[in-house]
Amino acid sequence: MSNSHSYTWLHIGLGAFHRSHQAWYMHKLIEAGDNTWSITAGNMRGEDEAIAKCLREQQGEYVLETISPQGESKYEKITSIKNIVPWQEDLAPLITVGALAATKVISFTVTEAGYYLDTNNKLDQSNEAVKADLSGDTKTIYGVVASILRKRMLGNHGPVTLLNCDNLRHNGQRFYNGLVEFLQLQKDETLLTWLGDNITCPNTMVDRITPRPTEDLPQRIKEKTGIDDNAPVMAESYIQWVIEDNFITPWPNLASVGVEVVESVVPYEEAKIRILNASHSCIAWAGTLLGKSFIYESVAIDFIYNMAFDYITEDVIPSLNSNEIDLFSYRDIVLERFANINIKDTNQRVAADGFSKIPAMITPTLIDCYQNNKSPEATAMLPALFFIFLKKWHESALPYQYQDGIIDKQLVTNMYASDDPIKVYSQNSMLFGKLAEKAEFEIMLRDKINELYLKINHMG
Repeated sequence: MSNSHSYTWLHIGLGAFHRSHQAWYMHKLIEAGDNTWSITAGNMRGEDEAIAKCLREQQGEYVLETISPQGESKYEKITSIKNIVPWQEDLAPLITVGALAATKVISFTVTEAGYYLDTNNKLDQSNEAVKADLSGDTKTIYGVVASILRKRMLGNHGPVTLLNCDNLRHNGQRFYNGLVEFLQLQKDETLLTWLGDNITCPNTMVDRITPRPTEDLPQRIKEKTGIDDNAPVMAESYIQWVIEDNFITPWPNLASVGVEVVESVVPYEEAKIRILNASHSCIAWAGTLLGKSFIYESVAIDFIYNMAFDYITEDVIPSLNSNEIDLFSYRDIVLERFANINIKDTNQRVAADGFSKIPAMITPTLIDCYQNNKSPEATAMLPALFFIFLKKWHESALPYQYQDGIIDKQLVTNMYASDDPIKVYSQNSMLFGKLAEKAEFEIMLRDKINELYLKINHMG
């Protein structure tokens, strides 16, 4: 692509992951001499404005610290975010930028709970934020994007590529389906028709462990670089981004800086979700129950490491059977990354959103095993762990505040107050789909929960 154009990439949500991942790739492109693109970023929520204010004062620049498993540190000043959109209640400045003809890509990191989808992948119309947005508000990604697209259509500002940058399986397709359903519920036939010819939503797989910055990070950056930075980011050295080749607009030459543009993201996202994300959560739940605060401490416990290793090796790899990826090598790289003592990734951060993660990341392997006439002994340890972890939360006995975007507190209370909590848990179709009706699954889960209680009490 020539440098005679100037295109805007709008990212919604100025979180640490965007700044360690997509902004890093764009920085590499600019560093290589391609100034065709720049990032404009803004927040949907006012409570996220503290970092935006710091970045605005720093002209969008910040330092990224990366640390390899071998302890090698690197410091880079990232300069790809050129504009920070000021937040206001109705998000008018953000919507205006999204609607500009020069804005060709709009990306966002929603996470599982932010899609507001029920177990049938339909919009949860009972959710208050969804209700508000169907009436014209902008509390969800659907309300925000619908407002942007409406303004874009009315201004005749042309097509735009909408890009999800999160861990949800088939994220682009799911977001597109949710957006279409949202507009159908709004009865906006005009925008629905326009949508068909003017947007694409490529599926993507993103990967870079990005913990919350530690308190001493600004001081460390000052010592290493001499730069005063009030909005630094830290991450592991490993990075990957796989994007489906499905763009309706001009597109930055990200392939030249290591992004993989492929026909289908499916093999990559399945490997990432099942091997990395599911085992990450398992390690966080187990580590918490054994009194550890960080992922690297937790995975250093043989019992926890072996549980993750066995889950991947015995159940996931045979289920995926991928030709595109060396899954055994990927497993070893992932577990090495978790053991990085310099990445102070907290169990609290990784343990979050279990009610979304089990059906998305763990149940598919359980189902695959049964379909392959194999008993998913190794995988069953993960939901068994979550049952014990959740009981601790129910008893207010966790060492931190557990965050879960879709948790039903009354359901959890009723479950542990019942005569047989394990039976109620195993029959939760939101978590386990069709396995909720399977008696042998309940028996297995009961065995694993009892086995884990014995192990945890012995080790504790």
